[in-house]
Amino acid sequence: MLRRLVIPALLTAGLTVVLAAPAAADAPGESEVASQLKSDHLYIEESITEEFPEADQDVLVEAAEGAETPVYYVILPDGTFASESSLDAFMEGVMDDVGDGVYAGFVGDQGYFVESPNLDESAVREIGTEAKSEGNGNQIDTLAAVPDAVESHEAGEAASATFGMLLLGLLAVGVVGGGFFLYQSKKRRDAQKAKELAEIKQMASEDVVRLGEDIARLDVNLSEVDEATRTDYTNAMDSYDRAKASLDTITEPEQIQQVTNALEDGRYYMVATRARLNGEPVPERRQPCFFNPQHGPSEQDVNWSPPGGTSRSVPACAACARAVRSGHDPDVRMVEVDGERQPYYDAGPAYAPYAGGYFGMNMMAGMFTGMMMGSMMGGMMGGGMMGGDMGGDFGGGDFGDFGGGDFGGGDFGGFDF
Repeated sequence: MLRRLVIPALLTAGLTVVLAAPAAADAPGESEVASQLKSDHLYIEESITEEFPEADQDVLVEAAEGAETPVYYVILPDGTFASESSLDAFMEGVMDDVGDGVYAGFVGDQGYFVESPNLDESAVREIGTEAKSEGNGNQIDTLAAVPDAVESHEAGEAASATFGMLLLGLLAVGVVGGGFFLYQSKKRRDAQKAKELAEIKQMASEDVVRLGEDIARLDVNLSEVDEATRTDYTNAMDSYDRAKASLDTITEPEQIQQVTNALEDGRYYMVATRARLNGEPVPERRQPCFFNPQHGPSEQDVNWSPPGGTSRSVPACAACARAVRSGHDPDVRMVEVDGERQPYYDAGPAYAPYAGGYFGMNMMAGMFTGMMMGSMMGGMMGGGMMGGDMGGDFGGGDFGDFGGGDFGGGDFGGFDF
């Protein structure tokens, strides 16, 4: 029996719109889709294959093939189905042919669906919710998160069963099973924390090295400069030493703020030292360049909008300010996350302490609103990526912006018709 969640009121409202327009694509044959799922666990309709790079397809195939519970992906173009019931009938035929498991997919921008012939409705809802949360608004990431969501659900089911055994008197078995579950959960948390710590320490280490090189290049003879210059240069070296010592001793990702706070001090003192050596006024102390804190203190504020986001005022160094005003891309600080380089402000909430040391956590709200890092700040910062609304309830609220359209039509497992 098909298991999926449907919100009739939402479907009725959407159905009127779609039925008034001609279908953009014909549904493929059920046997064709089933055959492909049996061999690769992935079916992408031929007309949209080029929209999904081979690397993305490999990610989905590897995720599905590595899952203990069978997982299958179906990706179809816009307009394949004219109604919710059409999708139901199609997927039921496919699942009858392929067998038990979890089936997830997209139909263009219209809808995200998760279905199963053998799991109940609450299980499908739970799996879909977790996959959506892990996907952060990206179709491939959302689908790739389904196997882990299934595993998490099954682990929860196992824990419930263990609790039931406890009630029946199997205390010893329950303790062993519960202990193993807690051990596995702690192990996963520890592994994730270690990964985040290694990545953020590498990022801060690059900043520490860059400040050290800057200090070494200046090569000030302290006996030949006045007291003010000597003080600023000494403060710069002390800040570098403090940052390096902190980096060597931190054990939690949140502690990286100590390192970047020391680096922010050191970069300002280097600016002050150079100004004194050149006989120029010492500039006022400003926040670091938003685009790349390695650039040192900013010189002015500029209005800048992230891709798909709203405009906000951010501090910028002279070079980045010129780039923004001329319509070019500024030199953004890139970091490696899960093997990919991306802007530090989109690297996720784990990197918020890194920015907090430079800018101060209280000042981050305006600058990082709508960015991935902003999710750490909760409701004050907004939970969406690049200004998109990823909030709302499964099964009753807005499922969030997904590529410009409703993610699942407002109900999990539903369809935007």
